[in-house]
Amino acid sequence: MSKFLTDFKEFALKGNIVDMAVGVIIGGAFGKIVTSLVNDIIMPVVSLATGGVNFSDKAVELSPAETDAVTGEVLKEAVNWNYGMFIQNIIDFVIIAICIFVAIRMAMKLKKQEAAPAPEPEAAPEPTKEEVLLTEIRDLLQKQQAQK
Repeated sequence: MSKFLTDFKEFALKGNIVDMAVGVIIGGAFGKIVTSLVNDIIMPVVSLATGGVNFSDKAVELSPAETDAVTGEVLKEAVNWNYGMFIQNIIDFVIIAICIFVAIRMAMKLKKQEAAPAPEPEAAPEPTKEEVLLTEIRDLLQKQQAQK
C-alpha cells in the first residue's frame, strides 16, 4: 500500500498533471464565455438576419404524443427530430474552434516574439583599396621575415 501511495504522489505532483488540471479549469471557464458569446451576442444577430428564426426550436415531429381522451393525461410523449439543436451545436462548435484557434495563434505569436533571436550584428564594411594594399604588403613582409 505504501508503494501505491508513493507512486500516486509522484504521479499527481508531476508538473504535467498540474498544468493539465489548470488547462481543464481554464477551458471550462473559457467554454462558459464562448457559450455566452454564442447565445447572447452572435445568435441574436443570426436570428435577426434570418428573420427571427430560432434554430434551437426547430424540430420535426416523427410521432405525435398520445393522450387519454377522457383525462387528457399524456400516455406517450411525442417523438421529435430536433435538428435545430444540432444546427445550434454546430454553430457553437465552429465559434468555439475559431476562438481557441485565435487564442492559440496569439499565444504562439507572443512566444515567438519572446524567443526571437537577437539581431545579427552588422557585417564589417568592405575594406578600402588602400587597406587591401596595406594588408598585402604586411603579408609579404611577414613572408620575407619567415624566410630569413
